[in-house]
Amino acid sequence: MVYDKVVEKNPGEVEFHQAVKEVLESLEPVLTRHPTYMQNHVLHRIVEPERQIMFRVPWVNDAGDIKVNRGFRIQFNSALGPYKGGLRFHPSVYLGIIKFLGFEQIFKNALTGLPMGGGKGGSDFDPKGKSDMEVMRFCQSFMNELYRHLGVAGNTDVPAGDIGVGGREIGYLFGQYKKITQRFEGVLTGKGLEYGGSLIRPEATGYGATYFCQEMLKTKNDELKDKICLVSGSGNVAQYTVEKINQLGGKVVTLSDSNGTVYDPDGIVGDKFDYVLELKQIRRGRIKEYAEHFGGNVEYYPNERPWDVKCDVAFPSATQNEIDAENAQSLVDNGCIAVVEGANMPSTLQATNIFTESGVLFAPGKAANAGGVAVSGLEMSQNRMRMAWTRNEVDKKLQEIMAHIHQSAYQSSKDYDNKGNYVIGANIAGFIKVAAAMIAQGVV
Repeated sequence: MVYDKVVEKNPGEVEFHQAVKEVLESLEPVLTRHPTYMQNHVLHRIVEPERQIMFRVPWVNDAGDIKVNRGFRIQFNSALGPYKGGLRFHPSVYLGIIKFLGFEQIFKNALTGLPMGGGKGGSDFDPKGKSDMEVMRFCQSFMNELYRHLGVAGNTDVPAGDIGVGGREIGYLFGQYKKITQRFEGVLTGKGLEYGGSLIRPEATGYGATYFCQEMLKTKNDELKDKICLVSGSGNVAQYTVEKINQLGGKVVTLSDSNGTVYDPDGIVGDKFDYVLELKQIRRGRIKEYAEHFGGNVEYYPNERPWDVKCDVAFPSATQNEIDAENAQSLVDNGCIAVVEGANMPSTLQATNIFTESGVLFAPGKAANAGGVAVSGLEMSQNRMRMAWTRNEVDKKLQEIMAHIHQSAYQSSKDYDNKGNYVIGANIAGFIKVAAAMIAQGVV
């Protein structure tokens, strides 16, 4: 009934429907055992955002033409702390995408153990192909409206980056916020180290997903060393997933972008990995250039994802629903033993079911990719204390948080008779924490 009401009240928002359905289906065991959640109508309340903000973003391109985009911020749930979640700049962004991301963020943030609520935002602006000055003018216009909804000193809402929003965009957003408010405070995370950012923040999501994978494999007395890994995407998450896998002795053989996939059977390591960083972080080029540059055994598959390549572990790290049922079955047939979601909801519900029914270790994004928001939470703490922790200190805390998330999800899966089902375990562990806070705070 709750799901039907969500579909009725949010027509056409299919990604949001999918995210809600996945969570609600997982919660049946806990709802049966603890009727207080139903008595307090927690489900009806948790699927409804506390606040939905949509606004116009006018800006001027380099040719002097006025362009108009649409901006969003969904402040979904503040039961555990200030709203926390990234901003996505991508032409596919609309209200349903932001709602799905914000809903997922509630449970992801709860799993970290840090005092953060769930939120998300963004725009249908496409930074690809734009000059630095165009991106700056857009970001300044975006912040001209967003700032009024963020509160003071990170007590209300603390955005960060997501697809299309990296260090460049965060810098422009922060600069405009500071100019408007005349306050230098930790209202954004993912900032540069020069002005309050945290070490390990750019690496955190990719590193965290890899740490979570290691914890999963330990339950089978296994490890990442010598594993053949597929990574999709080639942005921030994918890059640092590759780096950490290399450090742990695995071998990554694929990367992709919206135009296609490169397959390098010799591994994306050493000078090849350095080339990817330069290609994507500095030149902002396309992944096919990797194949053109290195040649030899490297193959490029235009308009394809990497899921037909034989592997041990897959790290979907590009975007939502990039693995469908056919892709999932291909991974299973090719011997994949673990799938770790570096992106948000990159597997369809059908694909998820194929993984779990086939005995593949499956780490849902709300657990596996929580490293990014975890270090954002650590950045907030450092900003509040006016100090900076060392790289080793932050990395150690990140490893501890990812181990805690794994333990919480694994233990919940055992407690509710689905041992090793991390989808059920993560959803229940996150839900119980948020629901308890919502009940304790009354009907607000």
